[in-house]
Amino acid sequence: MPELGLRIRAGIHTGEVELIGDDVGGMAVNIGARIGALAGTGEVLVSSTVRELVVGSGLGFVDRDTHTLKGAPGEWHLFAVEQEALSGIASG
Repeated sequence: MPELGLRIRAGIHTGEVELIGDDVGGMAVNIGARIGALAGTGEVLVSSTVRELVVGSGLGFVDRDTHTLKGAPGEWHLFAVEQEALSGIASG
């Protein structure tokens, strides 16, 4: 996206998604949105759930500590996807 002049941030979590009419909702969607709100410009943050699911993928992660996410129980350990991995994804 940088070649288009766009800087994005993203939060990724996995879990059950509820279909609500033409929209989606539920705890997993809420957690993903809260994680995304904590990401910096150009950063992709993931939950520990996602990190554990992609073991062996070759992706690297940087520890971003634990956070309380509004509307989600407990504390959530977050990780940033290493920038080298993001560059490799973007270049195909």
